[in-house]
Amino acid sequence: MAQHHIIIGGGPVATNAIETIREFESTGSQITLICDEPAHSRMALPYWLANQIPREHTYTADDDFYQRLNVETRIPEQVQSINPGDNTLQLAGGDTLQFDNLLIATGASPLNPPIPGLDLPGVQSLWSLAHTESLLNATDALKKPRVLMIGAGFIGFIMLNAMYKRGWQLEVVEREPHVLPRMLDVGAAALVENWLAEKEVELHCGTTVQSISQGDGSTKVVELDSGQTVETDVVIVATGIQPNLGLLDGSGIATGEGIVVNDLMQTNFKNIYAGGDAAQGPILHSDQTAMHPIQPTAVDHGRIAGANMAGQKIHYPGSLLMNVLDVCGLQCASFGVWSDSSAEAITISNATGYVYRNMLWQDDEMVGAIFVGRAGDVGMLTDVGMVKGILQTGTRLGAWKAHIKENPFDIRRPYMALKVAQQLAGTTLLGRAAQPRQYRFGGQEATVPPNPSHQVYVSTK
Repeated sequence: MAQHHIIIGGGPVATNAIETIREFESTGSQITLICDEPAHSRMALPYWLANQIPREHTYTADDDFYQRLNVETRIPEQVQSINPGDNTLQLAGGDTLQFDNLLIATGASPLNPPIPGLDLPGVQSLWSLAHTESLLNATDALKKPRVLMIGAGFIGFIMLNAMYKRGWQLEVVEREPHVLPRMLDVGAAALVENWLAEKEVELHCGTTVQSISQGDGSTKVVELDSGQTVETDVVIVATGIQPNLGLLDGSGIATGEGIVVNDLMQTNFKNIYAGGDAAQGPILHSDQTAMHPIQPTAVDHGRIAGANMAGQKIHYPGSLLMNVLDVCGLQCASFGVWSDSSAEAITISNATGYVYRNMLWQDDEMVGAIFVGRAGDVGMLTDVGMVKGILQTGTRLGAWKAHIKENPFDIRRPYMALKVAQQLAGTTLLGRAAQPRQYRFGGQEATVPPNPSHQVYVSTK
């Protein structure tokens, strides 16, 4: 009898799980996708906000995609409850569905602080398709919109960068002493703050919003606990996210910070899986679990869960904590345990040149790193990718650690000498070459093929 796989959610976990199930099962099983909004990439929303792509280019699936992969869709619908005892779930509309395997990929939602005035028009989060559309509509008639953002974290700054590209007037309030407190240390954040000052983005760090009130016309008046008052057109609330776990109430599915999963992406029920922003999963080179709400982890979770739902037994090595961000033209990246105070640090900082590198070590093993700099010092170099590769493979540097200490801009020689690239090229997540995504907007195929030098890497992942 054909298996019935149900997937809740429409993000990268869901789409990658669907494609992976079909890689192993062809069309023999039944797949049902339940989601309250169209399948799309949240990481593409800033490009829509910046007017670099239309809304439709954020989508990651369409009717043709679902039909080709024999997927029944229940969009837009919501799951109200899950009953692992009889392998059923209840939809908000009243229907009951039976499953053999279930994947919970419900993602996360904005976490809003208790601030008076948060319900005023023109005060909103910036997380979903609807939020992005709302902001574009609210600013459409304004020549140079004034936007105040509450929160200076990774997610908020992705959107800040998009608004900067539009030429909007921007201010940011952050309760912590410096920006990006969960991505950068004090030294790195100082460079970012100076850079933003040069770009005329006004920062208010170490303070909080006390209230938001209606001003003249559509303007908002924001009172800070420092006593300062800011007048703005729109207030964006970006104070963090929380996993969507409400549908688990009474289910018996184990949770910690998120849904706890093992290295098969299984919950405490073997036929119920979870992944992405809702899951607390394995960490690379560790026996611990953690929440890593980032796109690469979600993709990996989806592929591992999909393979195991299709009858395979593939273990996930764990996710690497990493964040890569463009802050109004200044590039930032952090990997691994970048904030470990017990680690030995090799640091280089040039404030006037906007160059910052901090590599953290336990003995001769690099365990974390932070990079800040212009594109020529970060993105256009391969150093960031090589450091990430060293962390992913857990390569011990031995005598090369001293070389890096003396030559912090020469990662290439130890990387090549220790054959890190060779280790990465021989590694696959599912034990087989990855297939290209089967969805292309409008059915269009890629027009620029990988060059021969790049092909060796993309053909083995």
